[in-house]
Amino acid sequence: MQLIPSPTKTQVSSRLINFYIISSSVCTLFLFVSFFLVLTSSKNSYISSQDACATTPTSLDHVVFGIASNQKSWTRQRKEYVRLWWKHHSMRGCVFLESLPPDHHNHTNDTTLPPVCISGDTSRFRYTYKGGLRSAIRVARVVSETVALNHSNVRWYVFGDDDTVFIPENLVKTLSKYDHELWYYIGANSEIYEQNRIFGFGMAFGGAGFAISYPLAKALAKVFDSCIERYPHLYGSDSRISSCLAELGVGLTHEPGFHQNDLRGDMFGLLASHPLSPLVSLHHLEHTDPIFPNRTTMQALQHLFKAVNVDPHRILQKTVCYDRWFSWTVSVSWGYAVQIYGNHMLLPNVLPVQETFKQWKKGPVLSGVYTFNTREHHPDPCRRPVVFFLDHVSSREDGIMSIYKKSYENCSYDMASPRKLEEVRVLSQKLDLDIKQVLFTTCIVIFRRSLYNTNSIFS
Repeated sequence: MQLIPSPTKTQVSSRLINFYIISSSVCTLFLFVSFFLVLTSSKNSYISSQDACATTPTSLDHVVFGIASNQKSWTRQRKEYVRLWWKHHSMRGCVFLESLPPDHHNHTNDTTLPPVCISGDTSRFRYTYKGGLRSAIRVARVVSETVALNHSNVRWYVFGDDDTVFIPENLVKTLSKYDHELWYYIGANSEIYEQNRIFGFGMAFGGAGFAISYPLAKALAKVFDSCIERYPHLYGSDSRISSCLAELGVGLTHEPGFHQNDLRGDMFGLLASHPLSPLVSLHHLEHTDPIFPNRTTMQALQHLFKAVNVDPHRILQKTVCYDRWFSWTVSVSWGYAVQIYGNHMLLPNVLPVQETFKQWKKGPVLSGVYTFNTREHHPDPCRRPVVFFLDHVSSREDGIMSIYKKSYENCSYDMASPRKLEEVRVLSQKLDLDIKQVLFTTCIVIFRRSLYNTNSIFS
């Protein structure tokens, strides 16, 4: 019989050490793998969260407004312009005044207007522009003071005057074209070449409104006060803002839907030939004729907003077509007016803006040079196209019906003349503009009903 020798103490100790080493290695490996899996899962979750945020469409909830005003103008008519477009349930922001209006306590619960904020003291800043208004400094600082409100979930800051009329849905549609996480400064120039030459083609005119993306606005706010110290010689607030943005390396991104409206008189020609982009804003409406006849300025804007509220993306969008039977050319500026020419006109001849308005101010030749193509507005009303202004708009099962009534001129006409018509009816579908590209609407079909002197247009 063979005896098996029992292990010595040294052998037992060696085996235990090996066991502990192997166990420790396994535990370490397990902990490392677990940590890696948790980290990967957390990272994927963070990325998924970021992707979800990035793919969320921009809405009014992501926009904060800063409106520049003063006690005198806000107490009078100007607040009514803001009331037209302000949507308290989905908008955030402030109207900035130098002091509270005397009747402020009567309007503290008025949700049809933005809340009032009081601007900070600007007495420490120099202003040396001869003949200018040092309130331009206070108005410029509306940018940094709006950022300082510290709203959450902000993608864009939008600024304007108290007489800037925004089309909120089109503002959001326009801003949706851009990545709000990048640095963007978006707006428009003046319609007058001379104004741009003086103040700069790289400046967004403040009355038209302009937008600054969130990260750029935060960066600008940090340096704004020190920056405007270098520009006491500039005239306006918008010049200071564009100069400080230029120091940050950011130029203006032009969007033609913003309108400074440095014009006087009848704006019909401009509104009836709006560029291929959503109408974002209008300005200086106190300096022009009411946009609809036989109405006050405010009544005319309220009338326009009846169409805006039904189909904001289609407002002022231009459609041109041809009627072969009578050789008419029909131009529809939806929600505003229809023009019918008594002859066929080539499309490039219809698109330029009719000069129904006057230049902003008298001066050198360039004061009457516009930044868009224009054509003569014939001095004889009977040689102009027949104009039909919006009378009524409504939604129905088969689309949106807008009715336009003739604007009367004492002109003679024959049976082939469009002047025999009393109204035009346009049936359209609600428009959802492609944010990447906007095209002219294709030709429309016209059905005549001579019994009622009415044209029905289907687009």
